[in-house]
Amino acid sequence: MEDITAFIQEQFVLVAALAILVGMLVRRESVSAGAKLSLNEVVQAMNAETAVLIDVRDKKEFETGHVANAINIPHTKVNDSLSLLEPHKGKQIIVTDNMGQHAGSVTQQLKKNNYNVARMRGGMSEWKQEGLPLVR
Repeated sequence: MEDITAFIQEQFVLVAALAILVGMLVRRESVSAGAKLSLNEVVQAMNAETAVLIDVRDKKEFETGHVANAINIPHTKVNDSLSLLEPHKGKQIIVTDNMGQHAGSVTQQLKKNNYNVARMRGGMSEWKQEGLPLVR
């Protein structure tokens, strides 16, 4: 631990520059991947029928429990399945997965195809943790 502290003190400029660059990268990726909506915002948008939820987990995970009316398109098949989203072009597309590991990249793909997209903050793990209803 003393070695790490000594290194940080001796190389403060490099460590600070690295921290700034990592922060900038995280911010850039977060912004380019779209807005994050709270669970409450997702429920409100879906109830108002102004949004559709795309669950990008694989079929097996989806079948263990998903949000009512969610459309399952595994993250590996999004580009091949854009025709499934055409009827929803006028709505906001909200993307969810288990914990956010794939939602960002899928959101970027959909943005490139001119969809109005956002991500569900916390993913399905937070949905389950909050005890919100699931369809099985």
